[in-house]
Amino acid sequence: MISKHISEKEATKSITALRLGIANSPDGEALANMKKLAEKVFEPLREYVGGPIKINSMYRSEALNKAIGGSSRSQHCQGNAMDVDDIYGHKTNKEMFDFIKEKLDFDQLIYEFGNEENPDWVHVSYANKDDNRNRILKAVRDKGKTIYIDITNG
Repeated sequence: MISKHISEKEATKSITALRLGIANSPDGEALANMKKLAEKVFEPLREYVGGPIKINSMYRSEALNKAIGGSSRSQHCQGNAMDVDDIYGHKTNKEMFDFIKEKLDFDQLIYEFGNEENPDWVHVSYANKDDNRNRILKAVRDKGKTIYIDITNG
């Protein structure tokens, strides 16, 4: 188990990896990072939400990240990031985004697409207490490309 509410299977699940036969198993360092992310961000968020939260993506091997067109600097590859989506109706993605922003320590928090009322999902990463930047971004699409707008102070 990664944490009380995250199994290793859930944290590494990828339909793309299964379809393409890509290994998606974290090494010891990535596994340690995943456990820290779960402890510092996911479990307090889960307590706030009061029920299950869907993890769209947590760990991604380099090969899987490349196959899905992820950033070459993706923190998912080190086990430091996760994408969450409250599909169960306990809290909205905006409520989760605001809770993380206001109550938790994090490295990056991204409001992923959606509209002003609610992002499509929330990306959050955790490095460590000393290196977390508390950087807040908003992902938008512009002419088919993803652009990240820094909203840390906005």
